[in-house]
Amino acid sequence: MEYLATFHTHMGAINYNRYLKKIGVRAEILPVPRKYSSNCGIAVKFCTEQDIQTIINEDMEKVFLLIDGEERLIYQNEQ
Repeated sequence: MEYLATFHTHMGAINYNRYLKKIGVRAEILPVPRKYSSNCGIAVKFCTEQDIQTIINEDMEKVFLLIDGEERLIYQNEQ
């Protein structure tokens, strides 16, 4: 499954990208598309089959599931 995560800070996005790569998940940092709000302006797009709940962290703002060009909000940090 493919996901896009937005973050509260640039460092949060960078650290999360490093974490995903460390655990073997293909990931890339990219500018946040305009249709997704973000505090820091960068996002991490990644693909994984593992339970997304096990890799959510406190630095995330939102996580979207991307399917066939559509997105579905599956997590929002109410921090």
